Amino acid sequence: MDLWEKFGMSEGIAELWQELGISAGTAIIVLIALYFVIKWAVKNGMMEAYKKIEEKRGRDNLKADKTVSDLETENEDINGKA
Repeated sequence: MDLWEKFGMSEGIAELWQELGISAGTAIIVLIALYFVIKWAVKNGMMEAYKKIEEKRGRDNLKADKTVSDLETENEDINGKA
């Protein structure tokens, strides 16, 4: 019994894979490896994007803090406290 028949593949697809010289076991291993490579790439891409978002948020917070401290300094100068 051929593995292609066991997995219920149509004859056309089974013939295509056999013509390429790839058995069912090899095809399954390649697909599993491809799944994990894509999963790894997506995970790393998401982590990289998250780091960039956090860096931007940190820069924006520092800019906002600096603006607030500058406004407080100006208010102290105007009121004559400094």
